[in-house]
Amino acid sequence: MHSNRGLSRRNCLETMSCSWGTELWDQFDNLEKHTQWGIEFLERYTKFVKERSEIELSYAKQIRNLSKKYQLKKNSKEEEEFKYSTCRAFLMTLNELNDYAGQHEVIAENLSTQITAELSRYTQELKAERKSHFHDGRRAQQYIENSWKQLESSKRRFERDCKEADRAQHYFDKMDADINVTKADVEKRCSLKAKQQAQMRHQVAEDSKNEYLTYLQKFNKDQHEHYYTLIPHIFQRIQEMEERRVGRVRESMRVYTEVEHKVLPIVSKCLDGMTKAAESIEPKMDSKQVVESYKSGFEPPGDVEFEDYSVSMKRAVSESSFLNARGESRRRSRSKLWPLLKRNKLMSLLASPRQPPPPPPTSPSPDGLLNGPQSPQQPKEPLSQRLNDFMGTKHKMHCLRSLKRGGTGQEDYSHLPPEQRRKKLQAKLNDINKDIQKEMDQRDALTKMKDVYIKNPHLGDPDSIDPRLEEITQSLEKLQLEAHKFEGWLTEVERKLLEKGSESQRTQSSHFDSQGNTPLTNNYGQNRESPDGSYTEDPSTETTMQFKSRSTEFDDEFDDEEPLPTIGTCKALYPFEGQNEGTISMAESEMLYVIEEDKGDGWTRVRRNEDEEGYVPTSYIKLFLDMNAKDP
Repeated sequence: MHSNRGLSRRNCLETMSCSWGTELWDQFDNLEKHTQWGIEFLERYTKFVKERSEIELSYAKQIRNLSKKYQLKKNSKEEEEFKYSTCRAFLMTLNELNDYAGQHEVIAENLSTQITAELSRYTQELKAERKSHFHDGRRAQQYIENSWKQLESSKRRFERDCKEADRAQHYFDKMDADINVTKADVEKRCSLKAKQQAQMRHQVAEDSKNEYLTYLQKFNKDQHEHYYTLIPHIFQRIQEMEERRVGRVRESMRVYTEVEHKVLPIVSKCLDGMTKAAESIEPKMDSKQVVESYKSGFEPPGDVEFEDYSVSMKRAVSESSFLNARGESRRRSRSKLWPLLKRNKLMSLLASPRQPPPPPPTSPSPDGLLNGPQSPQQPKEPLSQRLNDFMGTKHKMHCLRSLKRGGTGQEDYSHLPPEQRRKKLQAKLNDINKDIQKEMDQRDALTKMKDVYIKNPHLGDPDSIDPRLEEITQSLEKLQLEAHKFEGWLTEVERKLLEKGSESQRTQSSHFDSQGNTPLTNNYGQNRESPDGSYTEDPSTETTMQFKSRSTEFDDEFDDEEPLPTIGTCKALYPFEGQNEGTISMAESEMLYVIEEDKGDGWTRVRRNEDEEGYVPTSYIKLFLDMNAKDP
């Protein structure tokens, strides 16, 4: 067993130490084909690595574009969403994905520089080296072929001369035998000439022999040198070239894997970062964040009072008394909850014309129509002014201050619920304090620079810094005044929140009696939300009652999504162009539905269909009040 292992090892060593010059001395053409195939293989592998590099680069580009597409943009509406842990984790994942794409770019760059470029350059060098080696081999082959041709030529010449010498000798021998018989003089002279010719031919044959021997020795020497020196040397160089090519492919394949191995730790860190981002998601914290984002600070509404409808109500015979009773019944039957109101109802109410209607035209002629009545032209008032006129007190205007037409909110954030207002004020105060600190840092730096200039006048003029210091001082004063203002508002909000908290606890403790019975009435929800989330802060029950008594009619318009029922019909006596806000146009003799009678201001509210309703002058129509009129 040991002998077999030793034999196998010896054969392996013999195989490893083989030489093309001795083993493949007669395979010049096959070696040429093999080395050409090796170069083609190298070019093919280089192309493979190049395409892999392009794929990595394209993949990295697509990953980067994907990450950039879902990144948070500046001044984006989604910026507020990133206060949740899910959004923050997603942002971390996108950042890690961007780094992940960067590692694929590194792979593409290293493959391109360390393999593709190097192998392309080496292939050109290899082609030149192979061409040189096989050129030497062909030249040696040509030389030995020429030597062989010379040997063959001298051999054929020697053979020819030998044959001619044999023929001359044979002719002389024949001539000499005939001379001995006849003994003639002429024949003797011919025999002498034949003898000389035979001797000359023998001399030429001898010279050809010597030449043939010379070329033979030379060819044998050249052939020995060709097959034992030149060809082995050339083939050895070709073998070394081919081994270097194979070694270069091996090294390139090793680099091919190392390039990716080097980035694996960073890719692993990117994946670990994504995992950490996923683990950072906190459902409970997100739920708490929702509370902090949308908590208004209001208390839930109290119990609804019992309304007794068992008492019979006498209605007047007149149509106006019927309408008043109808309006009163509607006011009693509807309990208003501010958070459920719709803004379009409020805007429709406030769009009612505020000026007297135009008088009717004297004649319905076309000229009269052209020069006839126009809808009341009035300056557009802000919504807060209309609320002020309608509700009667300044306090009630604050109830819907956020509905100011075109407004963006108050500076003190009073249009927000208490809790949200406190957060906004605190954030604003923090920003102001940061600005104050930045200005103070700049002032300190300029003060130090001025001291340096005073001590070293050649560095600069100290007076040149005074304007900037004055500007910073003024800015600091403005910021400090603004900070003081927001601190006052924040203190007020926090105080009110504390008062509401203590009042809520007292209310809840007294809400249930000792047996757990719920009282019929309470003042639990004195501070009520407005339709868009703003609120009123009533300092006393008296103010609340005053608000209720003076805004009953105002509240009636904030009903459900159902349209107002019709109370009759009307016919247009004259054409009217409703160009102002809150009015509706009508043609002469057009029939419309009446949904609200004239309340003394000269305007009647009508409806054409479910989407068109507005006010028209009462003097322009003829009313037909009908108890059984139905909504179109």
